[in-house]
Amino acid sequence: MIKQVEFTLKPYSRGVHLITGEVLRNLPALPRTGLLHLLIKHTSAALALNENADPDVRHDLNIIFDKLVPENAPYYLHVDEGPDDMPSHAKSIIVGSTLTLPLTDARLNMGTWQGIYLCEFRDYGGPRKIVATIIGDME
Repeated sequence: MIKQVEFTLKPYSRGVHLITGEVLRNLPALPRTGLLHLLIKHTSAALALNENADPDVRHDLNIIFDKLVPENAPYYLHVDEGPDDMPSHAKSIIVGSTLTLPLTDARLNMGTWQGIYLCEFRDYGGPRKIVATIIGDME
């Protein structure tokens, strides 16, 4: 069985946001076993799997990303869309645009402290589109 759905996340401010619940609310019934593949259809945001309990982790990740890829670097050529644009593309390459998660007993099979993150790297990124492909066995 293969199912595919596309949905749009609500707009988020710049930062790292826990979106596990929002993703699950947009999915059909999950198969007993299988895989969930997620793709974000944007080049200035990313998807990640990380710590879901302590909000300090999200705060610290923002600081790390901004130190790794600063705004207004004099060597950027792609600057027409504002100071957060080129850094957002670089950060999305570092983090990645996809996640693949195992499904067990019709649920995401993640670690106790893991959650799905939207890494929004633009100040005003707007709604973000996600393609979810579900592959599995309904038995």
